[in-house]
Amino acid sequence: MLLNLKYISLGVLVFQTTSLVLTMRYSRTFKEEGPRYLASTAVVIAEMMKIAACLLIVYKDSDYSFKALNRVLQDEIMNKPMDTLKLAIPSGIYTLQNNLLYVALSNLDAATYQVTYQLKVLTTAFFSVTMLGKNLGVYQWLSLLILMAGVTLVQWPTDTTEEVKQELSAGSQFVGLIAVLSACLSSGFAGVYFEKILKGTKQSVWIRNIQLGLFGSIFGIMGVYVYDGQRVKEHGIFQGYNKFTWIVVILQV
Repeated sequence: MLLNLKYISLGVLVFQTTSLVLTMRYSRTFKEEGPRYLASTAVVIAEMMKIAACLLIVYKDSDYSFKALNRVLQDEIMNKPMDTLKLAIPSGIYTLQNNLLYVALSNLDAATYQVTYQLKVLTTAFFSVTMLGKNLGVYQWLSLLILMAGVTLVQWPTDTTEEVKQELSAGSQFVGLIAVLSACLSSGFAGVYFEKILKGTKQSVWIRNIQLGLFGSIFGIMGVYVYDGQRVKEHGIFQGYNKFTWIVVILQV
C-alpha cells in the first residue's frame, strides 16, 4: 500500500510540474485582446489559496472543530512570534522565486526552461552539504555532473527555424536564462533552509506552510504595489485573467 502511494505521489508530482510549465508558458504567450494578466497578482492569489488549503487540512486534523482549530493557530503561530518569524526568510525567497518563474517562461520556450530549471537539484545538493552536513556519494556527484552537462548542451547555440526565432524575439533569452538560474539558486537555498527548520521543530508541515503563506502574501502584496500598483489601479487585480491563468494558479497551489 505504501509502495503504491509512493508511485502515485511521484506520478502526481510529475504531472503537476510538467503541466504547470506548459500552462504557465502558454498563459504568458497567449495573445488576446486587452492587457495580459499580472504575474505578481497571480503569485499573491496562489499564496492565499495555499493558506486556505492548509487551514482546511488543519481543520480536518482538529476533528472539524473551529474551537480546536483556533487553539492550534493561537498556540503554534500567534504565541510563538519568534518561531514564526524564522519563516520570513524562506517565504520571501519563495515569493521572489515564483515571480522569477513567470519572467523565465515569458522569455524561454518550455523545453529549455524545464531542463535548465533542473539545476535546482545541483543547488539543493550544494546547500544540503554546506547547511545540513549531508554527504553525497560518488554516483550522486557523477549524476550532478551529468545534469550540468545536459543543461549546458541544451543552452548550446543551434540553428533554429525562422518561426522559433520570431517567437523568442518577443523576449530576451538572456533575461529568461538569468531568471531561471536565479530561481534555481533561490529554490535550493529556501528548500534546504525550510527542511532545516522542519527538522528542528515538532510543528506540522501544514502549520509551517500557513506561516510561509502569511509572509508570502505580505511580500507578494508589497511586490504588486511597487511594480504593478498603477496598472492594478487602472484595470484591477484580475485584469487579463482567463481559464488558463486560473489553471496556472491552481497548479501552483
